[in-house]
Amino acid sequence: MHDSGALIENISTEVVLVPLTRPVGTSIHQIESVGCVLVTVRTADGVTGEGFCFTIDGARIRAFDEMVKGLAQFAIGRSVFEAGRIWADVWGAINPTGHKGVTVAGFSAIDTAVWDAAAKTVGLPLHRMWGAVTDRVDAYASAGFWLSDSTETLVGEAQRFTEMGFRAVKIRVGHDLPTDLERIRTVQSELGDGIAIYTDANQAFEPKEAIRRGLALADAGVTWFEEPVAAGDFAGHAMVRAALPIDVASGETEYTRFGMQQYLDAGSVDVLMPDLQRVGGYTEFKVAASAAAAKNVPISSHFFTEYSLAVGGSEVGCRTIESIDWFQPLFNEAPELVDGQLVVPDRPGHGFTFDRKAVAHHAID
Repeated sequence: MHDSGALIENISTEVVLVPLTRPVGTSIHQIESVGCVLVTVRTADGVTGEGFCFTIDGARIRAFDEMVKGLAQFAIGRSVFEAGRIWADVWGAINPTGHKGVTVAGFSAIDTAVWDAAAKTVGLPLHRMWGAVTDRVDAYASAGFWLSDSTETLVGEAQRFTEMGFRAVKIRVGHDLPTDLERIRTVQSELGDGIAIYTDANQAFEPKEAIRRGLALADAGVTWFEEPVAAGDFAGHAMVRAALPIDVASGETEYTRFGMQQYLDAGSVDVLMPDLQRVGGYTEFKVAASAAAAKNVPISSHFFTEYSLAVGGSEVGCRTIESIDWFQPLFNEAPELVDGQLVVPDRPGHGFTFDRKAVAHHAID
């Protein structure tokens, strides 16, 4: 489609800092806020598409903003229906596999916004434009049960997520093993039967220790062990996976289709977890999902709950969506949970729009 009205005329950015409701800690992070570069693509017909990238506590947020502005040249003047060609031009000029972090994050925000604008141009929800497979996707609660949380907080989180209707939750592990197991038992007793327990080690262990931990977690009824070893240790992941009766999930810290392919080629995961920002936006996420499907490996999104729903609604291999509310203050709309599943929006585009008052409130100079 080459309608001149679908040509991208402008790409603008805004920088915001959104505080978390409370500080949280994992085995590798202490987090108080998220800094975001919000990206708006505008076509000649006045259609807008939106996307964003983020950094923990706003670290290097200005570098991300400058990268988005620099990469905008590859999209301005092109049709919103040419996201693949735009990505190809970026590959040819910059080679994101060599730059990774800031480059891929910056372009992922543009790519997401371009796809949003494309679907809005034809008046379709994005997952339907791609070919819908479902209007609901299983989800797990991830906005709680942090490594830094007290036992009292764990109990409160379990009660909150149960009342919300989640059927799966994720607990961060990384204390000594008896402490981790006691925390899991505390959560289990509050959740009751029928709610799955996932765990996330955030790369805390060496392979042998991860195996020891994973076997104990399996005995405790845990069904998912995420990032048990260092990101990029594909052989270590594969070793852990081969030794455990529960699913090993990983991939959130790798970049582009090539990083995802390394996990798949090494047999490192039972569930591949592309991150929309690190994988490179919707274009690369869909490529990674196809590569995983070819090996019968399901996918699960990492963060970006709102935007990942479009992928979940169009990929038969999407097992679950990570539900986290860090970015919810930025949007007019909220994800809808029904019987443990998130509803894929039936609104044009990816279905979420920036709340202008909230953006103004959280804006930083």
